[in-house]
Amino acid sequence: MNSTNIGNVTIEWLGHAGFVLRGQGRVVYIDPYSIPGVIEYEDQADILLITHEHSDHCCPESIRKVRKNDATTLIPESCSLQFRGDARRIEEGDVLDGDLAIKGLNINIVAAYNNGKPFHPPGIGVGYIIEIAGKKIYHAGDTDLIPEMDDLSVDVALLPIGGTYTMDVAEAAEAAARIHPKVAIPMHYNCVDGTEADPERFKELVMDKAPDVDVIILQALSY
Repeated sequence: MNSTNIGNVTIEWLGHAGFVLRGQGRVVYIDPYSIPGVIEYEDQADILLITHEHSDHCCPESIRKVRKNDATTLIPESCSLQFRGDARRIEEGDVLDGDLAIKGLNINIVAAYNNGKPFHPPGIGVGYIIEIAGKKIYHAGDTDLIPEMDDLSVDVALLPIGGTYTMDVAEAAEAAARIHPKVAIPMHYNCVDGTEADPERFKELVMDKAPDVDVIILQALSY
């Protein structure tokens, strides 16, 4: 199973940190990476969200495949790459709702960083909370377990479990317990070196810490 429906939202895992959200008449891509083939036009992005500029999250080749000509792209201020079309620089703490909503979707930009690791210091990357078809979906980005997670209120949490560059399985399970979404979906594992992890172990640990959080393990989709 490479996708799941949460209410009126379809969540599809592309592998690594890449996802597609479909709902409310919109298609949202997050961190598309290593996407073979050509995406059908109706599956291309109305909105494209990039968490940070590392090549396994901000991949120009994949971005070109998935974005419509009139797509709106959100990129962190720290990103050195330039984007054509409607590209908007964002940073942690930005709230895009009301008149600032992106094509009818409310999007909050939240913290994502490592604790004591050199890979993702504070200010380099972000996470996103996307409100779509009545559901709040949190994409954590490349992050460790951080205090800012205690203040989040979301329906779905997409959490990295691969360790090395992000939270490991145990830390991600603790994050799920603190955030307490209705659904947690593991990501950022078993794709690049240093991200080997067992999603079933993540599910077991979440069940121990927060048994009312439903863990859904998706299989990456190859186009």
